[in-house]
Amino acid sequence: MTVTQELDHDGLAPAWLLCGGCRKMVYGKRFARAGRVCPECGHHAALTAAERLDALLDPGSAQPLELVVSDSDPLGFTDTRPYAERLVDARDRTGLIEAVLCARGRVDGTPVVVAAMDFRFLGGSLGSAVGEAITGACEVALAERTPLLLVTASGGARMQEGVLSLMQMAKTSQALGQLDEAGLLTVSLVTDPTFGGVAASFATSTDLIIAEPAARLGFAGPRVIEQTIKQTLPAGFQTAEFLLEHGIVDLIRPRAALRATLGRLLAIATRRPERVPPVQRPGPGALITDPQRLPERSAWECVRAARKLDRPTTLDYASLLLEDFHELHGDRLSEDCPALVAGLGRFEGRPVALIGTQKGHTADELARRNYGMPNPAGYRKAARVMRLAAKLGLPVVTLIDTAGAYPGIEAERRGQAVAIAENLKLMAGLPVPVVAVVTGEGGSGGALALAFADEVLMAENAVYSVISAEGCAAILWKDPAAAPKAAEALRVDARSLLAQGVIDGVVPEPEGGAGADHVRAAAALRAALAESLARLVPLDQMNLVTRRRARFRAFGADSSVLLDDAPHPTRTDDSERAR
Repeated sequence: MTVTQELDHDGLAPAWLLCGGCRKMVYGKRFARAGRVCPECGHHAALTAAERLDALLDPGSAQPLELVVSDSDPLGFTDTRPYAERLVDARDRTGLIEAVLCARGRVDGTPVVVAAMDFRFLGGSLGSAVGEAITGACEVALAERTPLLLVTASGGARMQEGVLSLMQMAKTSQALGQLDEAGLLTVSLVTDPTFGGVAASFATSTDLIIAEPAARLGFAGPRVIEQTIKQTLPAGFQTAEFLLEHGIVDLIRPRAALRATLGRLLAIATRRPERVPPVQRPGPGALITDPQRLPERSAWECVRAARKLDRPTTLDYASLLLEDFHELHGDRLSEDCPALVAGLGRFEGRPVALIGTQKGHTADELARRNYGMPNPAGYRKAARVMRLAAKLGLPVVTLIDTAGAYPGIEAERRGQAVAIAENLKLMAGLPVPVVAVVTGEGGSGGALALAFADEVLMAENAVYSVISAEGCAAILWKDPAAAPKAAEALRVDARSLLAQGVIDGVVPEPEGGAGADHVRAAAALRAALAESLARLVPLDQMNLVTRRRARFRAFGADSSVLLDDAPHPTRTDDSERAR
């Protein structure tokens, strides 16, 4: 053990101690004031469950939920020592009844139920009492309609209780599922280490997964994996940083920033009347809905304008339009697609989910963002945030500027077509308002996968097409140089699409285009979104979904009719046939 791990938690830190990360000597009082974070290297040393509650909850707000346990030893288990003796010893050393503390409290004023694990107690292992405490905390949150925060630190299921410890994974997962059904936010804060049955149940089945820097999370521990596959694991394997890159973790936050981050997220996601301002209708003229008000322009000119690198990106708009925006990462499967941004924030005081493609302004950023072309992980990340918005009752705003879905080999292997198809089906039935805005290029199905919306808007210089002009020219004209002709034939510009009824309105751009003045472009978009949301937010779920489906059902409806003259069986016929 390192010295930092051996310290007593009685506030009497030694004058000097050895950091468990960088192995440097650190002044004890300075270390304690920093929340047990090394000022030299940022290593986050372990906290007790009580210290977690003190660090995360508003001062004076904690109301402990008492845990009463029986001295149960269901298997009469003995290894080198009887299990019953181990329990007594753990209670004497930690002053805890079990490996978790539960409490009601507030984070920046927002009520929350917290269950914080303590690794000192038998490695934070998940036994029947811990499972009952976590489940009970879920039930308190459900009864009080309060968000739930789980702070995890565990080596996994408690072996001394046999398969009963395994059943706690199912029990706690079921309890979190009930909170999903009730539309209540669940958040897990992953601390080092979190492994085994805890990682494979309540630690990773919450709406949001936040991790401390370098916190380790995984089903099997690194030694087990190495012994099984006989390979050396990569550096940083199973750390928070590794998991962020691979789509498992939403956010990494240092300990000092955790309360503020949690406070903003809990406030955004908590549906309380006093938190949601009334819908404000902007003045007239925020949106252009008459094609005649738009000048006739060359479609190819619009294509070139839409592709300019100085146009605002999704992250540019997020910084100018939203308060308290927190980007969420990952598809929870394997990857975090950098070409698609998704997160929660406040628009005009109202909580919303923002999802958009992200290109960039420089060659390096374009390459890093895959030129704004999402892979399947990007569309699945979008779907995950849409489902979260539906659960919490938040409007969804999508911003689209992409040449299309990424057409690479790996994207096809991972199911690009399926990811797009699933998004279309999901968006058709989302029970919350959805506004889509094509801010630059709207390329094919990759754009449509974010544009199945109640209202579809376009920036004045944007384009929206089934295929790129160059692609169409190469296929039909057999000459990529015929792209200007293809653009005209496809009618990709905002004026043409508004006349066709494909879009519902056009957002004016400042002179010189959106790239010439980001602030004015954002102001115009703000007014347009406010106008759309003012129409949509008052509608109930049934009206929203019915109108959205009717909107898209109408496209091409006058082009053909499928005749079906066969008699349809009645319910009676069906029941008789079943006999």
